[in-house]
Amino acid sequence: MPDSNLLVRCATRRAEVVRQLAAAGGGVALLPTAPEAMRNRDADYPYRHDSYFYYLTGFTEPHSLLALQVTASGSSRSVLFCRDKDVEREIWDGFRWGPEAAREAFGFDAALSINSLETELPKLLAGQPAVWWPFAVHAGLETQVERWLAAVRAQARAGVTAPRTQHDLCAILDDMRLFKDPYELDVIRRASTISAQGHIRAMQASRRGLLQPPSQGLREYHLEAELLHTFRQGGSQAPAYGSIVAAGANACVLHYRASDSPVRAGDLVLIDAACELDGYASDITRTFPADGRFTGAQRALYEVVLAAQSAAIEASVEGARFTDPHDAALRILAQGLLDHGLIARNAAPDVDAVIATGAYKRFYMHRTSHWMGMDVHDCGDYAEPGQAIEIQPDGSRKRPARILREAMVLTIEPGLYVRAADDLPAEFHGIGIRIEDDIAVRAGGQPCEVLTVAAPKTVADIEAVMRG
Repeated sequence: MPDSNLLVRCATRRAEVVRQLAAAGGGVALLPTAPEAMRNRDADYPYRHDSYFYYLTGFTEPHSLLALQVTASGSSRSVLFCRDKDVEREIWDGFRWGPEAAREAFGFDAALSINSLETELPKLLAGQPAVWWPFAVHAGLETQVERWLAAVRAQARAGVTAPRTQHDLCAILDDMRLFKDPYELDVIRRASTISAQGHIRAMQASRRGLLQPPSQGLREYHLEAELLHTFRQGGSQAPAYGSIVAAGANACVLHYRASDSPVRAGDLVLIDAACELDGYASDITRTFPADGRFTGAQRALYEVVLAAQSAAIEASVEGARFTDPHDAALRILAQGLLDHGLIARNAAPDVDAVIATGAYKRFYMHRTSHWMGMDVHDCGDYAEPGQAIEIQPDGSRKRPARILREAMVLTIEPGLYVRAADDLPAEFHGIGIRIEDDIAVRAGGQPCEVLTVAAPKTVADIEAVMRG
């Protein structure tokens, strides 16, 4: 049976969607889950439900769709479309609920076969003022909606009216998902702890692997295997995203994937990897010396990135803007680039000049944060809703950045990446460093909570863990 606490939360969320749809005049909300995807010929990728769909239903089977009928007065009806019960297919693919059992177990007002979608959806849409669905999320959904609307319009001579307006359901769901309830925060904490254990295991395996005879040949995929083992052993269902395990100069490739490159003594290893637990992601990056000891140049740049991350975390308080952590990190990084001769002072004499000219972008080309939750790059507007658009110095038009509020979860991940070049000090060539944690904003100006605190990140702590 599904978890009763999960079902209560899903019902509460559906009630909030109903409230907002009623306030807008009513209508029908349509929300499909993710499709299955073929890997090749007769093999599927591991299935993962759509996050929006799961957020409102707790239902994890493919080939499903939720419909919510809402009146302007606030009455509503929830209808789940799902696969039929099929004992023969269950022999091959495993248990499936079937409409009747799913309706009772998951608390919907009605449940119908997904095979009846083409006939039943026009009935649900008939006479409704509006239809809500997630824009630009599900390939082909727009075409389906237009087909269902066309079927309703075809009944016009019989006095049947079709919805006159369409709205993006994400406009409601994104803001709901942006704020995590205590249960969600607890799941992310647990996922973060499992992920931190994976990083510790990979650090120790790196040093241990380099102590073995050279014929053993430590490679990036060996460290990835340690991570995946720990994730599953800890109860995680899957990695939250494709693991990045980058040794040496590979760390200067931002989206590098764990491969077969050797891990050598003297290398830095950058690992960006974390697990998903019960539908919620974690996201951790750590950079460590493969043999357990930072060299002088590695330590120097690492301390700059760590100081930048600390400044960004300190800036992540309720009432700050989403961009404030990035701005705080950027000033530290810019000063470090000047101090270590990576940016010449005759080109940019001070921090303000480094930032104004964009000279830092050669070494730091991404932002410091993103939302995190059910998806590792979670939904939510990065601009403050309701605030007026402002004209920027470059002539662009933007709303001010989002104000950080209690129960928002975001990453803090500054980095520096130094590709070999003749105009850069040789001791820094090929060094890539990123340090990433997940934080939750607390109320009342309190310091944020670092959810990934179990993953070591100071020089002393990393070296001690690797010795252990």
